[in-house]
This record gives sequence, C-alpha cells and structure tokens, in this order.
Amino acid sequence: MLRVSLGAMSRISSAGRAAAKIQSTTIRAVSTTETISAKRYSPTRRDQSTMKATTKVKDIVGSQEVVSENNAPTDGKAYFPATQEFDAPAVEDGIELNEQSNTHDWSRSFHGLSTQPFSSEIAEVLMQPITADDIEIKPDGLLYLPEIKYRRILNKAFGPGGWGLAPRGEHSISPKNVSREYALICHGRFVSQARGEQDFFDNSGLPTASEGCKSNALMRCCKDLGIASELWDPGFIRKFKKKHCVEVWAEHLATKKKKKLWRRKDGDIGMLRLFILNT
Repeated sequence: MLRVSLGAMSRISSAGRAAAKIQSTTIRAVSTTETISAKRYSPTRRDQSTMKATTKVKDIVGSQEVVSENNAPTDGKAYFPATQEFDAPAVEDGIELNEQSNTHDWSRSFHGLSTQPFSSEIAEVLMQPITADDIEIKPDGLLYLPEIKYRRILNKAFGPGGWGLAPRGEHSISPKNVSREYALICHGRFVSQARGEQDFFDNSGLPTASEGCKSNALMRCCKDLGIASELWDPGFIRKFKKKHCVEVWAEHLATKKKKKLWRRKDGDIGMLRLFILNT
C-alpha cells in the first residue's frame, strides 16, 4: 500500500510539473504577442505616420509659397491647384489700409460711388458710338468688342494710370472654369463691379484663363459707363447682322456634321479651322 501511494504521488507530481511547464509556455507566448503588438502599434511609429499623412503647409513671407502633400498627383492624374495656392494676398504685409485716410481698400470699398458725374469731356469719350469696323461676331452669332478696345477707350477718357481693376475676392476655380470679382476704379472712385469668367481645358492654361477672366470682368464693368452699349441693344444687333454679317453652312472635317455659323461679310470664321465653308 505504501509503494502504491508513493507511485501515485510521483505521478501526481509529474503531472503538476507538466501543467506548470504548459502554463509557463503560455505565459511566454502571450508575453511575446504583447511585445510584437506593442512594437507594431508603438505610439512613436503611429505619430510618425500621422506626421507624414498630415498636410504640410509652408508659408514664406513675400513669395507666399504653399506646399501641399495632399494635392500631389496621384495615379497619373494632373495636379490641380487650390485657390490658396493660386491667389496672392490682397494686402501686402506691413501695409495697413485705412478707410479714413486717402488710401482705400478697394477689395471691399465703395468710395466715391455715385457722388458726382464725370466731366462732359470724359462722358463724350465713353459714350461715343462704336464704329462697325471695331465690332466682331462669334460663330454662334454673338457680337462683341475686343477687350483691347475697351482699354483704349478708358485710356482716352481717363488717361493711362487714371483707371484700374481691383480684385474683390479670390479666384473661384473649377476643373474647367475660373472666375473672379473685379471692381472698376476711375480717378480714385468706385464705378462698377462684375464677375469675369473664362473656360480652360488644361491646368497649364490656368494663368492665361485668369487673364481672360479679368478682361471679361472689364467688359462687363464698362457697361455701366455706357461703353459699347449698342452691343446689348437687340435692335442694333439685328440691323448690324443684316448689313455686315452672313450666316453660312459649314461642314466639320472629322465628323462631317453640318451646321450654320456666322461671320462678317468681309471676314471668315478664323476660329473654326476644322470647318469647310459652303456659302
């Protein structure tokens, strides 16, 4: 009986040591897993990843350089600039514009609006009828005056440097269009405000489109001064088209589609070179 008891006790002891060994192995395995998890989700590594993903913006006084990692090209797509990266600040650093002084913040001021009319000499230049030779027509039948002729009329009326266009906000940029508000200032007085717009087809053409946007705003502002007001008069438009323009059939070289387009009788449709004219 004693031997049996000792043998049983020996077996029990061996079983206990085996269980302890298994428990120790489990603890080491759990400890190893926790160590790997701690390394994988280390706060330092997470912070570094977050820092890399965060947009980096670097402002340099004077050049206003902006660097954005989130706007970088992805999957071969063209980079499209944000408004903040395209527009310069309205007011330079260190210059304070005070409405009470002789300097006005033309990005928001309406100083001089409707205070008094311009002189009769200036009014005569501004409201002078435009000649037929200056008017152009688009293929869709829209009459227009080239923007350079608006500038010549303003220079003649107010003198070079006597007028200007002041931005009234930042550019509004979409994938195919850019627009911006401008105010026309003449002899230190607010005259008119309008939003210019211009379409573009590639990001590389954005600077040129912004210039076209400014010219479009100038044309719209000049309506309030009476410049080329005939172009908005339906009666004048009908008479001018009948006397100076002709509508012709044109065929597209690639698609072979035919449509009617307008041109001056003494000109051609220079903008649509892919069309063959059939007069």
